[in-house]
Amino acid sequence: MADEITKGNAHEVMGQHLAKMVEAGKGSVPETVAPLVCKPRELEPWRVFKIMSEFVEGFELIQKYTLAATFFGTTRTTFDPSIYQNATDLAGKLAKQGFAVITGGSTGIMEAANKGAYEAGGASVGLNIQLDNNQPTNRYVTEQHFFDHFFVRKVMLTFASEVYIYFPGGFGTMDEFFEILTLVQTKKIKRVPIVLFGKEYWTPMITRFREEFYERYHAVDEEDLELYKLVDTVDEAYEYIIKNVEC
Repeated sequence: MADEITKGNAHEVMGQHLAKMVEAGKGSVPETVAPLVCKPRELEPWRVFKIMSEFVEGFELIQKYTLAATFFGTTRTTFDPSIYQNATDLAGKLAKQGFAVITGGSTGIMEAANKGAYEAGGASVGLNIQLDNNQPTNRYVTEQHFFDHFFVRKVMLTFASEVYIYFPGGFGTMDEFFEILTLVQTKKIKRVPIVLFGKEYWTPMITRFREEFYERYHAVDEEDLELYKLVDTVDEAYEYIIKNVEC
C-alpha cells in the first residue's frame, strides 16, 4: 500500500510539473524549430510542449481507425515496378476488408499503398515528417498529419495498426522494421503479424539472422525467427494477414 501511495504521489507531482512546463511553453514555440545539435543546458518548456502536443494530436488521429495496416518501404522509384504494384494491390484488398491503410505519406511504396486504399474507397492515412526540403504528401491520402519529431512519428506508426507490412527500402525501412520486431520480441506490444514482402530482397537478411544471429552467436532465440512472415505474392500476404490479425 505504501508503495502504491508513493507511486501515486510521484505521478501527481510529475503531472503538476508537466502542467507547469506546458503552460510555460505553449506561448513560446518558435516559428522555426532549429535542429537539436547539442543537449540544451536548460530544459526548454516550449520543446516539452511541442513534443507533448504532437503525441496528443497523433494518438487522437490513430485511435479513429480501429482496424489498420501500416505499410513501410522505400520513398524511391528505383526498384522493379512490380513491387509498387504489389503494394497497391495488397492495400486495395485490405481496404475492401475494412482496414485503414497507414503510411509515412510520401512517395514510392507509401504512395503505392495509399493509392490502393484510396482507389478501393478505404481510409488512406499519411503520417508525414516535416523536413527542410518539404517532403511531399502523395495525392492519395484521405487524412494526413505532419510531425516535427521523427521519434513521435515512429511511435504513431508503431501503435497505429494491427499488422505491419514491410516492402523493400533503405535505412528508414530497416529502422522501422527492427523497432516493431524488438517491441514484439520484448513483449512491449502484443504479437502482431509482421510481413516481409519480397523474397529476393529480404532473404539475405533473414538468412543472416538464422546463420549468424542465432546459430553462430546465439544472440536471439529460435522462436524470435518466427516473429515475421516472408511472402512473395499479394495473395500469400493477404491470406496470412486475414488469418492472423487480431482486433
